Amino acid sequence: MSKIQFMVVSGFLGAGKTTTMIALAEHMNKAFGETAIIANDMGANLVDTSLTQTSGCTVTEIANGCICYQMDNVVDQLRRLRDKDGAVFVMSDIPGCGVGALDHVYHTLAKDHADEFELAPFTVIVDPERLRMIMPEKADINLPEELVYLLKLQLEEADLVVLNKCDLLSEDDVSRYVDFLKSAVPDVPVMCISAREKTGIAELASFITTHQTALKNFSVRNDHEFEQAEAKLTWYNRRMFMKTLSGDKIDMNTVVDDLIEEIRMGLIERKRNVPHLKTFATSGNGDFNKASLIGVDYDIEYEQQFLRDHKNMRMIINARAVCESRVLARIVDDATDEICDRYGLDCQVFFTECFGMADEGR
Repeated sequence: MSKIQFMVVSGFLGAGKTTTMIALAEHMNKAFGETAIIANDMGANLVDTSLTQTSGCTVTEIANGCICYQMDNVVDQLRRLRDKDGAVFVMSDIPGCGVGALDHVYHTLAKDHADEFELAPFTVIVDPERLRMIMPEKADINLPEELVYLLKLQLEEADLVVLNKCDLLSEDDVSRYVDFLKSAVPDVPVMCISAREKTGIAELASFITTHQTALKNFSVRNDHEFEQAEAKLTWYNRRMFMKTLSGDKIDMNTVVDDLIEEIRMGLIERKRNVPHLKTFATSGNGDFNKASLIGVDYDIEYEQQFLRDHKNMRMIINARAVCESRVLARIVDDATDEICDRYGLDCQVFFTECFGMADEGR
């Protein structure tokens, strides 16, 4: 049986890992062969899974923990994607604070399953705004120093660094960022793309399908410092259904926008931040809204907005916040109540989880 290629896509919260994987899969399905995506994160009910499914790509989900600690599950999923779906290339992300997949995933597969899987370059996606935290200007974007440490560690793991969102930069800025990356991670190739605009995707696909991992030896240098960084974050996941009490159709884009704004204001009032908040809302028939916020100081970004008014929508919220879990849960509850009152909505919550890695009993 011929080997299939597998690639881990790492990167900081909000760097655009999912958008990059979708753009790659859409291109590679036509130019290379059947390509599949594994959506991975802490907790359940993932926005990334729902978004990927709208693209028409083959997608499966490994939830409730990083793939680093679910290797039997990873191998089973890879075999299923190969045998059932005919995949010849599979890529998986890891949680945006994740570090260590090179050791736990790549080295394990190379040691125990080299006859089945060929390992593509361990690819780290970076976005310009977060990169400024470790560049000479040492930009303060209201994230704790512990998270800066995570970003540095992620770069050290890379076989390939991909600077995303280059459509937002001038040519001079692109050169400045690339020069910094080449000095920060010498001997590691650097490529530039815009996953949203799909520029640079063909070149990226060509590289990852013709190169293999260097299988570097990497381990977290300071477990205590890594634990301190993880302890700063809280994961929040919710799935709910909203409908108008009147039965009238309304602009649900405004509802989504205002809900995110209420969450933003709640975090600002408590001097907290959210390195990444994602929402996915749909009313069926292919019409959906995908929104993202990479911090309380940034504008909401939309992958897509509803094309027409609706009287109901199903919605998933994923947040990764620098905030205590109980405080974050109250912020989202208050924001939801406020929006329901403002727009005359009934809300049924089907699933909620909110936890920090340092929470007692976790």
